[in-house]
Amino acid sequence: MTRFLVRRVLLGLVVLWALVSVVFVMFFVAPHDVARLIAGRQASPDTVAAVKRRLGLDRPVLDQYGTYLGHLVKGNLGYSFYNSSSVRSLIWARVPVTFSLAIGGAVLWLLIGVASGVIAATRPRSWRDRAVTVFALVFYSMPAFLLGVIFLYFLFFRLHLAGITFFPGSGYVALSANPLAWAQHLLLPWLTIALVTAATYSRLTRAAMLDVLGEDYIRTARAKGLRERRVVYRHALRSALTPVVTQFGIDLGTLLGGVIIVENIFGLPGLGQLAVLSVTQQDQPVIIGTVVLASACIVVANIAVDACYALLDSRVRVH
Repeated sequence: MTRFLVRRVLLGLVVLWALVSVVFVMFFVAPHDVARLIAGRQASPDTVAAVKRRLGLDRPVLDQYGTYLGHLVKGNLGYSFYNSSSVRSLIWARVPVTFSLAIGGAVLWLLIGVASGVIAATRPRSWRDRAVTVFALVFYSMPAFLLGVIFLYFLFFRLHLAGITFFPGSGYVALSANPLAWAQHLLLPWLTIALVTAATYSRLTRAAMLDVLGEDYIRTARAKGLRERRVVYRHALRSALTPVVTQFGIDLGTLLGGVIIVENIFGLPGLGQLAVLSVTQQDQPVIIGTVVLASACIVVANIAVDACYALLDSRVRVH
């Protein structure tokens, strides 16, 4: 088990190194004149030269690459071109918002998706199965921005007109400041993410459960007189979770990198909103910082998926 995890961690580090190298090439090598892009089209040659010296762009590419990697290892992401603030501080201030949104939404979509998939698989072709299928098709085909706007209209705007102010329309309250207000401000964004994503998990769980429930060892467990609940949840569900874990690692890693659409709809000051703002302002250090962080989140999520594989199925550990 330990050797398996060590190999996966080393592979993840190699992948992360490749990703940050691609980012370096995209932002510092591919453009013909990075200093000109940073200084602006109307900048004088002296200003462009000063930008090159300040950022070390007048040095050889390999020296720039070494400095770039050294700064990343130390957590030094540079300073914003727009307000001269530390990129690390800008990102760190918004990480709790995105993490709160991602983790809360992930818990909801797992509960909804897996539970509905199990119900549909244990009662195939019943009204429950058909209801779950309709639920999955409706929300799978609905874009997140559309569902978010619907929630804002009916659960915020219309209820506020009726004097019911339970659902805030925007903003964020820190968990440490007021846990109840924290959850209240994130409830609509959580539901928006969870319902759209849970549709995929519902179909994945149903298909995997139907395959597993037809296996010989399931029939043997039933023939031994085990209760149906134990057969379904102790034996079948554990084997059926493999594709769910795969999808969960990808989705959670992407969400932790920044939920751009949902954060902007509900006015949440998270990493997604920061990414949009930095692109609009052409703030290159902030763009690089958000891209590197998103890449790191996806790599870490995939390592966690491999670890879950090893726990769910011991045969994976030997590969």
